[in-house]
Amino acid sequence: MDSDLDELRAPLNPVHPDDGSRTLRIIEAGNFDVNGYLEQDIATCRLRIKGMTCTSCAESIENALMMVDGVKRAVVGITIGEAKVLFDSSLINEDRVLEAVDDAGFDVELINSADEGNKVHVKLDEVNFEDMITIRTSLENAVGVNLVEMDFSQQKVTISYEPDQTGPRFLIQCIEEAAQGLRTYNASLYLPPRRRDIEQLEEIRTHRNLFLLSCLFSVPVVLLMVLPMLPPYGEWLDYMVYNMLTVGMLLKWILCTPVQFIVGWRFYVGSYYALRQKSANMDVLVALGTNAAYFYSVYIVIKAFASKYFQGEDFFETSAMLISFILLGKYLEVIAKGKTSDALAKLARLAPDTSCLLTLDDNNNILAEVEIDTQMLQRNDVIKIVPGAKVPVDGIVIHGQSHVNESTITGESRPTIKKPGDKVVSGTVNENGCLFVKATHVGADTTLSQIVQLVESAQLSRASAQKLADQISKFFVPAVVVVAFLTWLGWLICGEAGIYPKHWIPKGMDEFELALQFGISVLVIACPCALGLATPTAVMVASGKGASLGVLIKGASALENAYKVKTVVFDKTGTLTLGRPKVVSVVLFSNFSMAELCHVAMAIESNSKHPLANAVVQHAKKVQQKYGFSAERPGHVENFAVFPGTGVGGKVDSKFLALVGNRRLMRANNIRMGTEVDRYIADNEHKAQTCILVAINGRVAGGFGVNDPPKPGAKAVISYLRSKGISSIMVTGDNRFTAAALARDLGIDDVLSEVDPIGKANKIKALKMTGDIVAMVGDGVNDSPALAASDIGIAIGAGTDIAIEAADIVLMRSNIEDVVTAIDLSRQTTYRIWFNYIWALGYNIIVVPIAAGILYPFTGTRLPPWLAGACMAASSVSVVCSSLLLKCFKRPLNFQSII
Repeated sequence: MDSDLDELRAPLNPVHPDDGSRTLRIIEAGNFDVNGYLEQDIATCRLRIKGMTCTSCAESIENALMMVDGVKRAVVGITIGEAKVLFDSSLINEDRVLEAVDDAGFDVELINSADEGNKVHVKLDEVNFEDMITIRTSLENAVGVNLVEMDFSQQKVTISYEPDQTGPRFLIQCIEEAAQGLRTYNASLYLPPRRRDIEQLEEIRTHRNLFLLSCLFSVPVVLLMVLPMLPPYGEWLDYMVYNMLTVGMLLKWILCTPVQFIVGWRFYVGSYYALRQKSANMDVLVALGTNAAYFYSVYIVIKAFASKYFQGEDFFETSAMLISFILLGKYLEVIAKGKTSDALAKLARLAPDTSCLLTLDDNNNILAEVEIDTQMLQRNDVIKIVPGAKVPVDGIVIHGQSHVNESTITGESRPTIKKPGDKVVSGTVNENGCLFVKATHVGADTTLSQIVQLVESAQLSRASAQKLADQISKFFVPAVVVVAFLTWLGWLICGEAGIYPKHWIPKGMDEFELALQFGISVLVIACPCALGLATPTAVMVASGKGASLGVLIKGASALENAYKVKTVVFDKTGTLTLGRPKVVSVVLFSNFSMAELCHVAMAIESNSKHPLANAVVQHAKKVQQKYGFSAERPGHVENFAVFPGTGVGGKVDSKFLALVGNRRLMRANNIRMGTEVDRYIADNEHKAQTCILVAINGRVAGGFGVNDPPKPGAKAVISYLRSKGISSIMVTGDNRFTAAALARDLGIDDVLSEVDPIGKANKIKALKMTGDIVAMVGDGVNDSPALAASDIGIAIGAGTDIAIEAADIVLMRSNIEDVVTAIDLSRQTTYRIWFNYIWALGYNIIVVPIAAGILYPFTGTRLPPWLAGACMAASSVSVVCSSLLLKCFKRPLNFQSII
């Protein structure tokens, strides 16, 4: 019989349907997984980069990296200050990648993979250098330790470890054992702040200090401008030092010079590296504008010093005030950008600082109870969670029952009941009962940590709309420089030729100086930063907002394109239905007993993770217990086989050759089904129930009628999608009658039934051939090929890891209504991105002509350079604030009324 079963067994090979678009999306998301695998010599590294100010900076870094032989791809995220680089490790190493970024003029450091893994941080007090070397050697020899980093000056130790092999308490024990015999010794855990939080605070502090330093000199310069208007307080400023050089002119020169060359040094550095890379950014515009004003003013000072009759107006206040306003704008911008990651920061802080660790005997009686730091928890620890306390790590309930509020993770406001065997997630809140939880995932492996890492990875990805800003930025700065030069030249020629009347020229100026001010205003009012921030800030806020609602979006491409979906393909079991099917009827068709039928079915289905299989197993256990058989020890199964889309098979207890599955599985293996079987199948199908047949030794022994009711919100989702012009299709491996009955109840017109995983993927490909954007919603292993083949793969969070890995969007609540949430969030985000672009471009289109003096002949209105600089700074801040409005996103009101 074994040979017979081998003939029936279908090979279940991994399927990776890919038309190229999936690969591109993976690369855009920063995963760089090409066609599902990594080549042997291909490596990736993450970089932390400081000093980026606009999209031109990011483009310069990418260009510098791509010029390095061996770099395959580079993605730079300006809002989070990081980059991911794909390179050929046989040609270059990470040091060469770092060198390329450093040569581009930016501070860079490598983000070690250990930085994102499980780590424990220990502070050692009063331990000398030799003792710390002893401790490090002991730790490096410990099982499961990946890396030991020691800060000898601060006496701190950071240990990266494998949670499957060791844990924080064991590592602390290693330190204590190595430190035995030392004269003095004290070790304590400490939790360092998140690196990104530190850098954000440093950036805010740096811009604040630069602005204050600039004000220290700029405010007196402004006062020197105002005092001459308030006689007699400013008369002393007109005192001649030598020839026509006045005290006021000399003081402004002295005060402005530190602003220009000390505070403004960053603009010189940024301009130098940008021009060296044959590109231009905001630093170039600021440097040109401030230098023009400063050095022309120096020329005025020199001429006044050298001549008794020369008269001219200096622009020192233009240079100083311009730099001050730009720095104020950058200061406000970094503060606003910091708020875009508030959602992630809140998620990262959800886990409690301490936990109650239990020591239990074999009967789950408490032997000891101690409160320890959450960092000290290890896998398989048993912790006690009292009412009102937060769950510190992921685990499984082993004792007690309670309701747990998971809204912080999934966005679901209704508490979920938890009993022994149920999973709990870190960061959630236990409401009314006491739970004993066995830790399964700790540290960086918890759901909370994984969510943060996933969203951070999504924020690094680049939306296709960003390409527009990248293209514009290539020509933006050179175009502005040309326009500024033509503005200066046009006004100068018109003035010298007497085309406009002399009374247009303000008192104390001449034609050259008026033209120069117009030219400088054009230089500094144009803002490439606003364009560069339009997309990444919106993506950052939206991805964080989605995470807080239980919708994890893995990349900017999915976030940007989900609203374009015209067809949504739904899996049936666990997606449109509750995924908790129950057996409602059992029938015998042969001489086998009910106990034998259930014994065989339970043995075979215990090897499958399909929800229908679980329903059969649970019912079979009850029947076994009824007949006095052990339900905890299913029969021994040999040669277990999976037949995709139809069922499973194997040999039970070396005597029962069994097949468990649908009618197609029976027909494919030439197993006769009589009238009685057909009648039973038809009766179940009429009731929208699934019929699972069990064949033993070539005969149909019995059948199970399984009911899996639709999810409460499924019908409302289908109705809402139809109202938005989005068609819904159900694709399932179930029989066509059961599928059609469920589709009628939900209002789905198009149904494709009795298809295997490859058939689902082929259906997705066929739909994509029409040119429409297709989304696939599924939860099982058999859905992963279709999820990968679709334009937008949406996985139900309670589904399998393979399905979640293949998807672009994960619905953490396993709530079908969140399909609408994801699509509408995409729509709102894309709207916000394009609004930002229109605002940024419209701003430049409107204000550049005003700065060039187009209104001056008619209204006498002109923008002094310092005011133009303030307007430029305000444009960047306004774009960031516009993106922050996505924090107010809510589910569509008309959809809320439906459900």
